Amino acid sequence: MIKAYQLITGVDGHSHILIGHVAENSISKAVSIHFKETPAGTFYNWHPAPATQFVLTLTGTLEFTVFSGEKFTLKTGEVLIAMDTTGSGHTWQMLGNEPWKRAYIVFAEGENIDFVAKV
Repeated sequence: MIKAYQLITGVDGHSHILIGHVAENSISKAVSIHFKETPAGTFYNWHPAPATQFVLTLTGTLEFTVFSGEKFTLKTGEVLIAMDTTGSGHTWQMLGNEPWKRAYIVFAEGENIDFVAKV
């Protein structure tokens, strides 16, 4: 199973974290895919996700924080499911000396995601 962190916007207007995994066939229609690289040491302040998307971490380690102060560390090979497209959003900062190389897979709003939260 591939470990995943899902960011969602709660009824309180703030982002919340769910931890679990994605299934092999978790979405059926990708709208687009693009790649990005960010140098080590970067910090990105409060923002919601620009689109509902998978973020596949190819290299790098990041710490994400939501409004409540809850944090998680995203590592190489793990998936971020960014669905917090409204509200207060989240921050992230790079850890270590590697750049963050990633693939964004944007999917259609309302597309079913097979995400299993850890209980």
